[in-house]
Amino acid sequence: MNTASQPLDTSCEALTLVNEAGDTIGSAMRAVCHGNPLLLHAVVHCLLRNRQGAILLQRRGPHKDVQPGKWDTSVGGHVIAGESIEAALRRELSEEIGIEVGAAAPRFLYRYAHRNDYESEMVWTFLCESEGPFAVQNGEIDELRFWAPDEIEECLGSGAFTPNFEDEYRRYRQHMAAALSGF
Repeated sequence: MNTASQPLDTSCEALTLVNEAGDTIGSAMRAVCHGNPLLLHAVVHCLLRNRQGAILLQRRGPHKDVQPGKWDTSVGGHVIAGESIEAALRRELSEEIGIEVGAAAPRFLYRYAHRNDYESEMVWTFLCESEGPFAVQNGEIDELRFWAPDEIEECLGSGAFTPNFEDEYRRYRQHMAAALSGF
């Protein structure tokens, strides 16, 4: 699915700052968080899977300030100051792919800190299943596509994906393997 929508200006959003335990400790503007890896800000991700086990990925728009044009997690976004994790998840699912939470029934998988030279995020990851239809609403995404696990595996390390998605996918595989083995 392609979109021709204009990108949103989000540089003036106040984001939720958290500590290593995931507790809210304040807020800071997005433009301050991006570029300062000392500020750990809250983010939600949702991996969306179809009945065949393929994962929906989004190709980030060319205007994005982080990893433009790369394939990324199905849905992901910042937690706005004063917003709960659950509210941020509902908002991001609706904004990015036009899915309402009741229809998707996301379940929490895990939380982790993702750090790089540019930013630090505390990521709350959820999983849901849906066949669509999807509606890209805000111009942040150039394309949506389901990727079979073997396709993802084949492209890991090639530069096709964001480093954050590659980290997320490894965690997801480990989590699912542990769940299947009973640990």
